[in-house]
Amino acid sequence: MKDKIKTADEAVSMIGDGAAVMVGGFMACGTPEILIDALVRKGSKNLTIICNDAGVPGRGVAKLLTNGQIKTLIASHVGLNPEVAQRMNTDVPEDKLECLLIPQGTLAERIRAGGCGLGGFLTPTGVGTIVAEGKQVITLDGRDYLLELPLRADYALIRGNVTDKFGNTTYHGTTRTFNLMMATAAEHVIVGTCKIVEVGEIDPNSVVTSGIFVDSIVGGEQPWQI
Repeated sequence: MKDKIKTADEAVSMIGDGAAVMVGGFMACGTPEILIDALVRKGSKNLTIICNDAGVPGRGVAKLLTNGQIKTLIASHVGLNPEVAQRMNTDVPEDKLECLLIPQGTLAERIRAGGCGLGGFLTPTGVGTIVAEGKQVITLDGRDYLLELPLRADYALIRGNVTDKFGNTTYHGTTRTFNLMMATAAEHVIVGTCKIVEVGEIDPNSVVTSGIFVDSIVGGEQPWQI
């Protein structure tokens, strides 16, 4: 069996400039802080970050934003991080942030579609609003729908509670957030987990993310960061 266990710095070492990275979490709940910290240390630039939100000051993807590493943020809710608006409205080109806001349900479904190999899906959410700009509108049974395309990424950084050495992962409460679907929608998946156990120690009925999706495992995530 392939040894997937790495240090945080080893795990993120392949994430280079310009990479697209999905990050699990909901307002930093369920975000792998040890992996974010390692990516901050690495300093990769011009990243496209796909996350439900922009974290909160000092936590989650907010650390990457403060460090000037994010070029494009694809998210649903950014209101808890004032730096997003500041970076979007700055006149300094090198500090400018492109922020693409997507309705939360649509964001989740686009990631799920990417993980399932679907070509897209139809939703009425956003019809007749700026969300519909540039998108194909399809009418079925007299109702208009937007064709939304799948989202995938080069890497996914997810947070687990207990992970075995193959990568089978459980979550604690609402830390599941976007982690489950993001694990299926990236080329390389890194899980930062609170506890690493031997294969067979996790009840198969408790496994939420299968180890077949996980490429690298990093222990040391703090249980209270949930």
